[in-house]
Amino acid sequence: MAFLLDNFEFVLFALTLVGVALFHRHTMWVALAGMTAILLYKLIFNDPSNPFNLFEHLTHEARTLINLLGLLLGFAILAKHFEDSKIPDVLPNYLKSGWAGAFSLLVMICVLSSFLDNIAAAMIGGTIALVVFRGKVHIGYIAAIVAASNAGGAGSVIGDTTTTLMWIDGVPAFNVLHAYVAVIPALLLFGIVTSIQQTRYQPIMNDAAPGIRIEWIKIVVVLLILVGAIVTNMLLDFPAAGVWAGILIGTLLTKTPWEEIKNSIKGSIFLMALVFSASMMPVQNLPEASWKSSFVLGFVSAVFDNIPLTKLALVQGGYDWGMLAYAVGFGGSMIWFGSSAGVAITNKFPEARSVGKWLKYGWSVALAYIIGFFVLLSIMGWEPVVGYK
Repeated sequence: MAFLLDNFEFVLFALTLVGVALFHRHTMWVALAGMTAILLYKLIFNDPSNPFNLFEHLTHEARTLINLLGLLLGFAILAKHFEDSKIPDVLPNYLKSGWAGAFSLLVMICVLSSFLDNIAAAMIGGTIALVVFRGKVHIGYIAAIVAASNAGGAGSVIGDTTTTLMWIDGVPAFNVLHAYVAVIPALLLFGIVTSIQQTRYQPIMNDAAPGIRIEWIKIVVVLLILVGAIVTNMLLDFPAAGVWAGILIGTLLTKTPWEEIKNSIKGSIFLMALVFSASMMPVQNLPEASWKSSFVLGFVSAVFDNIPLTKLALVQGGYDWGMLAYAVGFGGSMIWFGSSAGVAITNKFPEARSVGKWLKYGWSVALAYIIGFFVLLSIMGWEPVVGYK
């Protein structure tokens, strides 16, 4: 209690995250209200011996926030280009029959999420699932789609907002790559279990519509955007510049889906508000970074958004970033509102908006998180990275 009274910012931050969990249709306004409350508290009630310099803090965080906004909006356009390329429409032709086909779809989603945003990968996977399972998708398999999309992004700095945020903050891309050591056993466990569930509920019908032609020029633009992000991050430490350079070059080659900016702006503002709120927390008073705290953060991520949790960890420092990426990324799959991918896909499958049903039928996701985490710990150990910037 004394800790909370002395660090009331954490109370306001926790209330903001609870508000996000409860009011899914108003997340942007909840996040902005929480950010404003924290900012006012810091300005009015901050310890006089350690004054909070708003201008200095804004200057420090501005580059990160602008970079994040550019990447979020840019990746939304990238995902739409990929969807419009027609590749998702032909993927059913490459799925096997029986439970192996259901499992291969989860593997595809995981791979897609390594270079697409996890929300886009989940939505593409959900759309394919509706087709190949004739509209009858088991809740356990819906949970698996979300888990596969979060798993795929855990080891890639362009696959999930959490890892992208680490990348923007200066964590090298290879420092999150070993998250896949945990992802592989986790995917095998929950993937096989939920694929068998789905096959018993509704077997796969793996035949795509005939006459589909892939628009390869869209894939060229996707590659331009990805290469641009990597190059400008290496040269300028500002990957958003390369993303938008790729998008602008792409306008000369094919129609650009500018409407995705309108569709994504509220979600982007929501995430930026949470990131800025997290940046104002007195992280020096948090428990020391360790594999135990990383493990616990995975369960916290199931009920609170993983973006601000990642930002808190970045401000605090001293984490094994691959382990943390797996924990906060995949951990959010354990409950439907624990990740942005889960919230997004329940718009397509509203019957999945039940914590009880999600836990009952998607229990293998939680078990897979635990097993994957300890496989990673036993093979790679705890390897914190200090002074990465």
